[in-house]
Amino acid sequence: MLERYELEAFLTLAEELHFGRTAERLGVSTGRVSQTVKKLERRIGTPLFERTSRSVRLTPVGRMLRDDLRPAHRRILAALERAVAAGRGVHGALRIGFAAPWSGELLTAAADAFLARHPGCETHLREVQLDGGFQLLHDGALDLLLTAFPVREPGLTAGPVLSAEPRVLLVPAAHPLARRASVGLDDLAGVPLVTPAGANPRYWLDAHYPRRTPSGALIPRGPVAASWQEVLSHVGAGRGVSPGAARGSRYHPRLGIAYVPLTDAPPVEYGLVWPTAAENGLIRAFVETVRERR
Repeated sequence: MLERYELEAFLTLAEELHFGRTAERLGVSTGRVSQTVKKLERRIGTPLFERTSRSVRLTPVGRMLRDDLRPAHRRILAALERAVAAGRGVHGALRIGFAAPWSGELLTAAADAFLARHPGCETHLREVQLDGGFQLLHDGALDLLLTAFPVREPGLTAGPVLSAEPRVLLVPAAHPLARRASVGLDDLAGVPLVTPAGANPRYWLDAHYPRRTPSGALIPRGPVAASWQEVLSHVGAGRGVSPGAARGSRYHPRLGIAYVPLTDAPPVEYGLVWPTAAENGLIRAFVETVRERR
């Protein structure tokens, strides 16, 4: 039966066709590689390599053995990787949600890197609408969500901040604020604010859609919106204004809407959130991959 070190020595030499490079890759001496190959040739009963002072080449039998062994070797390595991943808890499928399109791009790139590292896993990405809140995590329909902070939900763990975006105010093009170089939160006094509908918690809404200006003036609630497309429709129709992330101007350009910098509001911070009780090696590995890609 072929020993593992014989298999690896033969296949590495068949690829490199150089004893020195083969020894370097395997972390052994060139003499050890030569002895292993000679031992294998004696067992098979015929040379596997033609050696000269200038070159190393496979014999016809050597090429046949290489072609027969290479697929089996790949399957063995893949099986070992799956076993290691399973032993570390890195196996199975992840259902991952995102709200902003740039968050979807980050997750797509991270998922590709994650699957290359953990080929036995699966990732399923889906967009979560503005009115979704954190309900899909609470219900078990999602394993991870890349969302805007703050998140202070019982039963949910918020990871580190992955990115921060300056805030802007989406304003109807005909509105007086659209002609300003920038606006502040006090400029929202008396201006209807388009607000998300649905399951978003009060503290999250207050952080992104304040009810009063810093000086205490009321910011009236305008139409409710279940998605960003609805927000854009309301703002474009002149029914109100809406805060948002500056990057949104590149992803949601629309005639009739101006994106005006909101200078005295803190940036929008984004990060991953997951159910605390469901945290495992798979989730931790994906979170780490996203952190590497941001």
